[in-house]
Order: sequence, then structure tokens, then C-alpha cells
Amino acid sequence: MEAVLDQTLDVGTYLQNWLDHARGRVRQKTWQTYESMIRTRLGEDFRRVLLAELHPLHLQGLYAQLLKTGLSGGSVLNLHLVLTNALSQAVRWGYIGANPAAGAQPPRPRRKELQVLDQTATEAILEAAAGTRMEAPVGIAIATGMRRGEVLGLRWSDIDEQMTYTQVSRTLQNTTEGLVFEQPKTRRSRRKVVLPAFLKPYLSRQKADQARRREALGEAWVNEDVVIDFVDGVGCVYSIRVLTSADVRLRRSWLPSSST
Repeated sequence: MEAVLDQTLDVGTYLQNWLDHARGRVRQKTWQTYESMIRTRLGEDFRRVLLAELHPLHLQGLYAQLLKTGLSGGSVLNLHLVLTNALSQAVRWGYIGANPAAGAQPPRPRRKELQVLDQTATEAILEAAAGTRMEAPVGIAIATGMRRGEVLGLRWSDIDEQMTYTQVSRTLQNTTEGLVFEQPKTRRSRRKVVLPAFLKPYLSRQKADQARRREALGEAWVNEDVVIDFVDGVGCVYSIRVLTSADVRLRRSWLPSSST
């Protein structure tokens, strides 16, 4: 017996059902991004459209409206990709015969010009971070080009004894349920990274400082083996938000305004 699908299902209700379905199939941070986009960027008129009657022009109108509010082309494109994914599932479930997002054209985002630090700016940032809690993470980021979550996800077991290379095998993410370690999204992101010689003193100082605090705290120390932890803490992971805000302050202090 064939299932009878609800032809009065509106887009808003369907998308909530899709979010429930997707929750256990994607990374937690990814799901939160999906949920936030759908909750904050879809107006009531769009949500009330019947799923069976959704047309590419409904999507085209939504994109145009969002652009008028000042949302960037890149953000609208990201929403289009999420809706394309969600509506593809509606096709698989038999609610609709074709994906209306396939006929809609999102804006083409402007590519930001890649900005590379010159030696003067690099030395200025390293000098500004010297002796602060930012010294080790800034040194690692500049030396390797690793993302913030990757830097904060590093464990000492990832680094060889001579401190000449490290394995990137996890990333630290902020979620609504707190900080979580997750695997990098792609196989290419799970990689071996060479550590330049100038970074070794940074890592050695960080390791020595942790050893000093571990000895002083005794059983209170939390052994998470993370390279970057709260300097005045007990070995726990570092908040990405704290690192991001400190990074912004360094950039604003030492880089031209176009680089912030």
C-alpha cells in the first residue's frame, strides 16, 4: 500500500521536518548553521507557500528580498545551497516531482582578494603576542596556516618529539551545547603539516608552562593533552570565541585597515 503524502504541507513545516531528519546525519555545527539560516532568513510569506506549489520564482523573489536587506551575495548563495539540499530530499520522499531550487539562480558572490602578511606585519604580530596567552596559538597559525579550530584541536600526541611536524586530525567547534571536538570535514583537511624551526621555541615554552601548572595543580589538572589551553586554567580547551576576539584585536593594532 502506497503512503499518502500530505499535499497541504507548507514549506515552513517541511523544512522543520527536514531539519529533524538532518540532525543526526551532519556535524552538529553544520546542523546549527542550517537551522539558523532557515529560522532567520525565511519570511512568513515564503514559509506559508505550499510545498507542492513551490516554484523557482518563489526562491528568486526570496533571494532578491534578502539582497535588498543588505545580506551579502555569499550568504544568499549559502542559503540557496541549503534549500537545494532540503528540497532534493523532498523529491526523494515523493512530496514534489522536481527540485524548484534547480531553476533558481542565486547571486554570484564577490571573491575577496587574498591578503598575505609581509615580513614586517608578521614580525609585528608575533612581537605583540609575545609573552601573552596568544603567543603559542598565533605562532602556530602564522607558521602553518591552520584554522583556529584546527589550532585549538591540536594535542601533544599529534606532534612528533622533535616538533618538526603535526597531524591535523580534529577541529574544535563552538556549538549550542558547548565546545566539541569534531573530525575535519574532508579527507584533504586531515593532513600532515610541517612545522618550521622557528616554531619550536614557542611550542617548548608552551609545554614547559603547562608542566609547571600541572605540577602546581596536582589532581586538579584536567589532562586533555591539548596544546593550547587556558593559561590560567587547569588544562582545559581554549574557547574559540576568546581566541577570535584576541585575534581581531591583534589585527586591528598591527595591520592596515584593509586587512582587518
